[in-house]
Amino acid sequence: MQKQEINNYIEKINLSLKLRGCSQRTIESYLFFLKPFLEGIENLDKITLDNVNFFLVNLIDKYSKKSRSLAVSSLRFFFKRIVDRPDIFVKLEVPKKEKRLPEVLSTQEIKNLIDSAEHLKSKLIIKLLYSSGLRVSELVNLTPKNLDFQQNIGWVRKGKGSKDRLFKIADSLSKQLQKYIFKHPKNKYLFSEINPMSTRNVQLLIKKVALKAGINKKVTPHTLRHSFATHLLENGENLLVIQQLLGHESLETTKIYTHISQDQLKKVKSPLDRL
Repeated sequence: MQKQEINNYIEKINLSLKLRGCSQRTIESYLFFLKPFLEGIENLDKITLDNVNFFLVNLIDKYSKKSRSLAVSSLRFFFKRIVDRPDIFVKLEVPKKEKRLPEVLSTQEIKNLIDSAEHLKSKLIIKLLYSSGLRVSELVNLTPKNLDFQQNIGWVRKGKGSKDRLFKIADSLSKQLQKYIFKHPKNKYLFSEINPMSTRNVQLLIKKVALKAGINKKVTPHTLRHSFATHLLENGENLLVIQQLLGHESLETTKIYTHISQDQLKKVKSPLDRL
């Protein structure tokens, strides 16, 4: 396929995804797979399902199932919305998801993580991630205006799926955040002055602190989100409430935490003991 033709398709994909309200990150993820796919095509009119599957097979040794699922989604979008080829997009199958349970920290590990952070800003980031269940992308985009300390709540603006949602600010964290904001009046964002912190920097921060705390688990910002949800469930919080706090569209997504709440399993009384 000629370079100009490829560029025309990329422009159409970009425009179509923007009109559907997709984030720039989603657009970039789709184009990451669609661009090399288009570059490997000679004639789009003659392409078959076998050709598409051959492209997908070559991704197996290079990418995880999650990434390959994204590749299939991007191709299905292309053949449905851009070139209208139902003979291909209907038959494209998404790889089965690996049913791995997310890593969760114990309450003691959470305490050790917070205690191991050297700087106030690092401690506040860890505390806010754990106490609110925020995604790292949501945390870095928070502004002081998003926080209501009278009610100890905050608002995620245009989070995943371009949706707003409420989150709870822990009572024990409220005054600490207020003091931090007072000492940094020039900050446009909660933890940065002009532009949002990069999510990568937060990930590296969490990894570094976890190593210092001696936690022998893979710890990421999302681990704190999983721990938040699991600990709420273990403390008897309603699953529907947890769903809203996490911003899950489907309750099925939230139900994964019913499988990892080990404390609840340990508290189950055997029917034999009731005889």
